[in-house]
Amino acid sequence: MRADHRRGKGRRNSIIVALALLAGGGGLVAVNAAANATNTVPKATTLSAPSQTVSCPDVQDRLPAIPSQAKAEVDRNLALLEAQITEANTRIAGTQGQGGPNFINNAILGPLKDKRVATLDRIAIAIGRVADKPTGLEALAPCSLSKAVTSPTASASATPGANGSPQNGGVARVDGPLTSDFVDITKVAPNIRQAPAQAGASTGTFASRCGTNQRGQHNSDNDIVAPGVLNGAHHVHDYIGNKDVSAASTNESLIRQDTTCTNGDQSAYYWPVLRDLTKTGPDADSALGGGKEGNVGAILVPRSVSVTYKGSLTGKVVAMPQFLRIITGDAKAATNGVANANSRWTCTGFENKVELTDMYPLCPKGSKVVRKFRFQSCWDGRNIDSANHRSHVAFTDPDTGVCPAGFVAIPQLTMRLVYKVPSGPNYAVDGFIGQGHKAVTDHDDFIEVMSPRLMDQAVTCINSGRRCG
Repeated sequence: MRADHRRGKGRRNSIIVALALLAGGGGLVAVNAAANATNTVPKATTLSAPSQTVSCPDVQDRLPAIPSQAKAEVDRNLALLEAQITEANTRIAGTQGQGGPNFINNAILGPLKDKRVATLDRIAIAIGRVADKPTGLEALAPCSLSKAVTSPTASASATPGANGSPQNGGVARVDGPLTSDFVDITKVAPNIRQAPAQAGASTGTFASRCGTNQRGQHNSDNDIVAPGVLNGAHHVHDYIGNKDVSAASTNESLIRQDTTCTNGDQSAYYWPVLRDLTKTGPDADSALGGGKEGNVGAILVPRSVSVTYKGSLTGKVVAMPQFLRIITGDAKAATNGVANANSRWTCTGFENKVELTDMYPLCPKGSKVVRKFRFQSCWDGRNIDSANHRSHVAFTDPDTGVCPAGFVAIPQLTMRLVYKVPSGPNYAVDGFIGQGHKAVTDHDDFIEVMSPRLMDQAVTCINSGRRCG
């Protein structure tokens, strides 16, 4: 039976939005309490480039399962950590050039560390009252500075950057990518492998045809990790499926919206845009998610996008719960490490041979760049989301295809995006300041809004070995 979980506006109650008054700015700025897929480094939306920003270790992803009795207090302190970072960013923006070479370390980063130690201790105590107290959180207290990002209007240099950055209209992207982030795919050894299907596997597929975002639905919100927060993603998303997805979306509003999918699938599918770095985009200067966040270049529209649900290698699948939220990949994998990374880059003609995880492919003439996403396909059977937006779903074992204990197999969402990009190392995915626009930071977001009838149809097709959609 299809689980039908609805949170609606009630899920907003656990999100705390910090407000920071920018020094000298005179206006209040909403700050994201969970700024990305891993809840790190929010920024006041009015900081301008070039500007250094505070980069702190992830906390939310390093916590154990949070007992329900401790959740409210933990959420309050996680929001406080974000507010502390915002306060530090505000001070950096308002004191540039002041106090000598050690000013930021002594007056901003040092006090920030002390505040974080106290807040992390409160989180540990809150969890420890009802479960095992987490240890070692104090190691997450120290923060550093990310690189400054130069927008196209901040420099007129027409020479390559010292870091080997590709050029954008004659201006080097200080925050990357580097030419060393690209590789000639014809020189990469084949690396594709997959566990074999077992007897009783669900071998069917179900496809939703939802277009390529030709209508240009873009924003820099993220309704999963930052509901209610304007510019919560700090980078621009492409959207297909549900026609009205933003920070203001609720389960009730999503189910009322029309869709770009021809089969009536109202699910929200969204991912960071890919940009042509040889051209200047309309959002290069001060737009939220664009130049203001170090994301410059013209947005590329995919040549094609496929949305396909697949089965389990070991047995039948059960229906996804309506309003299930899944994030795959890590927008901050460049600094977090690859534990949650799930990027897959390749070229047409090479898809059955090579997938790159940490580099962009340079495709031969006549071949196009392909981004692939394979979402988690195991569900805990209870929750449509979780505190870290990850623990309610899981991947199968890469060798056996089996779900972890306590999880059930659901249809696996897979996506394939094809692009015609400029020649050479001149394209990159949108990202966060300090992440270098690395290929490994690619990620994808999904909110399941199929009708129960359509989801049941998908499950029947998959379990019976048919191709539908």
